[in-house]
Amino acid sequence: MSFMSEFREFAVKGNAMDLAVGVIIGAAFGKIVESIVNDLIMPVVGAIFGGFDFTNLFLPLGVVPGGVANTLAAVKEAGVPVFAYGSFLTILLNFIILAFIVFVLVKQLNRLKKTPPSAAPAAPPEDIVLLREIRDSLKK
Repeated sequence: MSFMSEFREFAVKGNAMDLAVGVIIGAAFGKIVESIVNDLIMPVVGAIFGGFDFTNLFLPLGVVPGGVANTLAAVKEAGVPVFAYGSFLTILLNFIILAFIVFVLVKQLNRLKKTPPSAAPAAPPEDIVLLREIRDSLKK
């Protein structure tokens, strides 16, 4: 079998297509979560903590030419290396929210997959019944 025919067989299998669809949906879903965090949650958290924006929390790792810059963009534009922990906090919150949503989704899917228990347990196979009878007769 040639390399191209093997690749074609792999690419059209259900698992590869499912994975591709999952990656595309995941990327779009990540954008939605990013928007929720940046546009809805972080402004509320910033208002609670005094009205500042978490993305502008940084620590300059060098001297800022021309004085003190108040925003991360201005410091980066000046070419000063920065420790941008506010951006990290925002991305960390994105991850936590996304992980929680995926957890809830998987939990619900697993709950739906479970089959309800049957009313009566299935009878054991005949050979098991015979072996149990032999065991019980040997005990006597």
